[in-house]
Amino acid sequence: MCDRRMLSKLSEALWNYHSLLLIILTPLLLLPLPLVIGTKEAECGFVMMLMAIYWVTEVIPLSMTAMLPAILFPLFGIMSSSNVAKEYFNNFHFLLVGVVCLATSIEKWGLHRRVALRLVTLVGVNPAWLLLGFMSGCAFLSMWVQNTSAVTMVMPIVDAVLQQILKANEEGYSGEDNPTLELDEINNCTAKNKEALSDSTEPDVPTETFTSVQIPAESQPAADEAAENVPTASCRRRQGRMLCKAMCIGIAYSSSIGGITTLPGTSANLIFSEYLNHVYPDCNSINFANWFLLCLPISVIMLLLTWFWLYWLFIGSDFKFLWQCRGEQSDRERAVKKVLEDEYKKLGAISSQEIFTGVVFVVMVLLWLTRSPGFVPGWASLFPHKSNYITDATVALVLGVLLFFVPAHGPSRKYEAMISWKEFQASMPWQVALLVGGGFALAKGAEESGLSLWVARLMTPLGDLPVLATVTIACLIVTTLTEVTSNAATITIFLPILSPLAEAIHVNPLYILIPATLCTSFSFLLPVSNPPNAVVYAYGHITIMDMVKAGLGVNTIGVLSLLLAMATWGIPLFSLDTYPEWAPTFNSTTP
Repeated sequence: MCDRRMLSKLSEALWNYHSLLLIILTPLLLLPLPLVIGTKEAECGFVMMLMAIYWVTEVIPLSMTAMLPAILFPLFGIMSSSNVAKEYFNNFHFLLVGVVCLATSIEKWGLHRRVALRLVTLVGVNPAWLLLGFMSGCAFLSMWVQNTSAVTMVMPIVDAVLQQILKANEEGYSGEDNPTLELDEINNCTAKNKEALSDSTEPDVPTETFTSVQIPAESQPAADEAAENVPTASCRRRQGRMLCKAMCIGIAYSSSIGGITTLPGTSANLIFSEYLNHVYPDCNSINFANWFLLCLPISVIMLLLTWFWLYWLFIGSDFKFLWQCRGEQSDRERAVKKVLEDEYKKLGAISSQEIFTGVVFVVMVLLWLTRSPGFVPGWASLFPHKSNYITDATVALVLGVLLFFVPAHGPSRKYEAMISWKEFQASMPWQVALLVGGGFALAKGAEESGLSLWVARLMTPLGDLPVLATVTIACLIVTTLTEVTSNAATITIFLPILSPLAEAIHVNPLYILIPATLCTSFSFLLPVSNPPNAVVYAYGHITIMDMVKAGLGVNTIGVLSLLLAMATWGIPLFSLDTYPEWAPTFNSTTP
C-alpha cells in the first residue's frame, strides 16, 4: 500500500514537471548530432530539431525558443553573434508595425463594429444569410487585422444575436408558422414526437410540458394541436442550438479564410514574404497586388463552400432559400433584426475619427495595390532610381506614423493623437516579431552551414513525382502539423526545408512555398489549433467533436481550392511552369 502511494506521488510529480523534463531531455537525446557526427550540418540540424520540438510542444514560450540561434550558432561556430543579430529585425517588422498602427486605430474608434454590423444587415436575418453575413464580415476584417482580433470584434455581436434567437425559441411555443428559423427536419421531429406522446418513451421531451397541457376528453382537435405544439418547441430549441454551433464555428473559420487573402492578413503570409526577399533577393514576383489576385478567389471559393458545408452539417439540407423570394418577416426575424439595429444605433453617427481611419485604410490598400502591380507600371516607377528601395513596408510605415500625430479632435478640445504609444504597444504582437526573427536566423544558419543543401540532395528523388503530387504531399504534411503547432512556427520550420527541395527537383520555389504557406492557416480541427478557434470555443456553444467534424470538411475544401488555384490561374500569375532566373541552379553531383 505504501509502495503504491509512493508511485502515485512520483507519477504526479513527474507529470507536474513534464515540461521541465522535456526541456532537459530533448537536447540530451539530440547531443549525438554535434558530438558524434560533428559536422556543421549536424550542428545546425541539432539547433533546428531542438527548436522544432520546443515549438511543437510549447514547453517554453515560442518567442524564447526563437532566441536559441542567437545562443547556439555562435557556440557552434556557424555564425557570429553580430551576424545572427542582424536577422532578428528586418523589412517584415516595419510592415508589421505599420499594419498594427492602422489596426489599433480601427479598434480604438470602433470602425470594425460599424463595418461588421453593416455587412450583416445587408444580407438579412434568415439563418443561412445571417451565417453568410457574419462570416463575410469577419473574413473581410481579418484581411486587414489579426485573425484573433477579427474574431474578438465580431463574436460579441454574434453572441447577442444568438441569445436573442435562443430566447425567441424558448418563448415561441404557440406553434406559429416560422419558416425562417425552422430546419428542414422539423417535420420529422414533429412526427417522431407525436408517437412519443402516445407511449411516453421519448426522453428529450420534458415531462412538465405534458402536465401543463389540459386536453378535454371531448376535444380531439385540441389534443392534436397540443401534440403539434410540444414537439415543435423541442425541435425549435434544437435548431437554435444548431444555429449557434454553425455561427460560432463559421466565425472562427472565416477569420482564417479571410486572413490568407492579403500579405498582412496573417503572420504566416508575412513570414513567407520576408523569407522570399531574404533568400531570393532578386525575386520580385510577390507583392500585395499579385498575392491578392491569387488568394482572393481562393478565399471566396472557400468561404462559400464552407458556408454550404456548415449549413448542411448543422442546420439542414434544404437550400430552397437560394432562389425563393423574401416574404413577410416573422416575429423571430423581426426580433433578430431589432437586435442588429439596436447594436448599430448604439454606435451613433459616424465620427470624424472613423472617417479619417477609413480614409487611411483605403489609401493604404490602394497604394499597396498600385505600387508595382506587375502587368502595368505602378507608382513606384515614378522613382526610377529608387523603385527597388520602396516596399509595402514603406507605405505602411508612412501612414502608420501619420496616426501618431494627426489630432483626433478639433481645436476646442485638448490635443490627442489618433493613437498613442500605449495603445499601439498593447496591440503589437511582439511574440510574432521575435518568432519571425528566430525563423530568419534559423534559415540563414541552415544556408551558412550547408544543411539546406544536404536536405535538398536528400529530397532529390521526389523530383520523379509529378509536380502537383509533390505539392499535394507538402500541403497534407503542413496541414496536419499546423493543427497542433502555431501557424507561424509551422511555416518557420518548413520554409528552409521546402525551399531547397524545390531547387533540387528544379521546380519554381513559389510552386511549393505558396501552397505550404497558405496551408498553415488551415488549422480548423481543434480549439487549440489557433487562437480564433479557442476564442469561439470559450463561448460554450460548441464541443470539440463539433469542431473536428466541421474542420475535416473545411480542411478538404481548403486543400482542393488551393490545388485548383495553383494548377490554373496561379501558373500565369507567377510563371510557375518555368524555373526562374532568380533561383539558384542545383547540381546533385556537386561535392
